[in-house]
Amino acid sequence: MNENQDPTENIVEILLNKSSIKQQTYRNICQAFEQMLEEARVQIDIISAKTTEMDKDVKLSVEAISKQEFHVRVAGDLLVFVLHTNIITLTDEYDYNKSEYVKENPLRKYLGQINIYNFMSDSFEFNRLNDPGYLLARLLINYENHFIVEGDRQVGFMFETISEKPIEKVDLDILIKLIITQAAENDLIAPPFSQIRNITVREKMERTQSLGGGNKIGFQMSYQNETKD
Repeated sequence: MNENQDPTENIVEILLNKSSIKQQTYRNICQAFEQMLEEARVQIDIISAKTTEMDKDVKLSVEAISKQEFHVRVAGDLLVFVLHTNIITLTDEYDYNKSEYVKENPLRKYLGQINIYNFMSDSFEFNRLNDPGYLLARLLINYENHFIVEGDRQVGFMFETISEKPIEKVDLDILIKLIITQAAENDLIAPPFSQIRNITVREKMERTQSLGGGNKIGFQMSYQNETKD
């Protein structure tokens, strides 16, 4: 704001600029979400065609829950894709906000987000409300349609810095494949015998279907590491 500018006019200008940028960002993330749903359907159809020949009992499906959520069933795993309706910014500690890309244009810091969680499919089927889900990846897109993906292992490695060009179908295709692969590769691990030696009647009544159930190996390790800090 210059010295001669009315503060009210400055406020209006800021709000209009930010509002316009956020609306464009939201349109971009919505479009990416729709494309991810379509790519998920394509990949599940391809995988299903191959697995059905050998084992018809392998459960594979894609289900649109709402405009902001869809599920991908991959055998014993349920991938939950969630589109957030709010545009966010990252904390100053993120390398993204320290990058020349954002310093050059601070409006690039506004991001739409899609979170991808991994649950055990039985958790939903048997309504086990206390079963945990784990965040596999988070897709972030700005108003220029450039993107970054936070995630473990190959997902985070491939998309760890902001893209040099707007997101494309091929990017989403690769991301969907990596996420499905990561979920399929992680096996369940049962809790130690000592941890499930004693249970209460309440635990038995409330968690009959999940008593002695496992957690995903890779996610358990990541989760435990986070809680120890």
